[in-house]
Amino acid sequence: MYNTKLLTVEDYDFFRELYEDFCNVAKTEYNFELEPLDYEGFLDAIAKKLIDCIVLYDNHEPAGFLVYTTAISEAVELNIIHCQKGDHYTDYAKELLLKFLHLTKDIRKSKIVCYPMLGLQDKLVNIVVKMGFRFIGTEVLRFKMHGTPSKDMFKRARVVSLPKGYQVVKWTPMYFEDGVKIIQEAFKNSSDALFDPRFKTESGCRDILNKVVKNVYAEFLPDATSVLLYESRPVGFSFMNITDGKIVNIPLVGINDEHQGKGLSTIMLKRSMEVILRMNGVTEINTTTETNNLQALGLYKNLGFIEDYSYPQAYLPII
Repeated sequence: MYNTKLLTVEDYDFFRELYEDFCNVAKTEYNFELEPLDYEGFLDAIAKKLIDCIVLYDNHEPAGFLVYTTAISEAVELNIIHCQKGDHYTDYAKELLLKFLHLTKDIRKSKIVCYPMLGLQDKLVNIVVKMGFRFIGTEVLRFKMHGTPSKDMFKRARVVSLPKGYQVVKWTPMYFEDGVKIIQEAFKNSSDALFDPRFKTESGCRDILNKVVKNVYAEFLPDATSVLLYESRPVGFSFMNITDGKIVNIPLVGINDEHQGKGLSTIMLKRSMEVILRMNGVTEINTTTETNNLQALGLYKNLGFIEDYSYPQAYLPII
């Protein structure tokens, strides 16, 4: 007999073992880049209402859980579904998803649901499709500092000369409002706007960019963030941040339409990467793009990025 409910204080002791089982396989089976929160940190996030956790009980024993949040973006973010392995894996996941849809019914009238189905979760695609989710394929690319040919590929990258009138400089706060306008223009019709509707409006992009530069998502790297200027006016940006002092991520790259097709994005990214390559302790640079975005894939591969894995990025439209 299954029972699903939100995790509450009285169940914290019973839930620990299942959560720690997830922590043990977070990297190997769910492609987590970093260690997940320890149990105390996880409970603290629940207490602060940063996340919610639905637990499935099978014969009164915790057998699976689903974590989601409404606190970070304008979407309902479904972070992870983890269940005990065995014959009931998909049955558990289905029950958790049904409870999740019930609990979020009201908020889904104004917010979409986004769900990166990393690792083992791709087994749930058929279930999620029947619940109305749609999909976009997402590719993860990595530039590894050691153990791959990335650095050699970077040295041989095809890069055009900077055309007359252009220059590339590092980020300063004076470029913030220009960054808002350029990122909004670049992303308003992209798949990213399906998962995060903030990209559709200037005010939404202002919130995103403010969180990037104020270290909400990760530590912002102003020196490695490049700004493309044309006749001294910003026309493009490549933002960089870092987690745990070792994993650099490229959260946003945007350039005005009239300046595209000239190889300028490559120049911006190359300048950012040159700064990162001089930093101590960095193990990789990573980014994501759509699996069918051949232009972006070509850009990153030219600079030494290697395709690591892909996953279905699911989203559920507003009711």
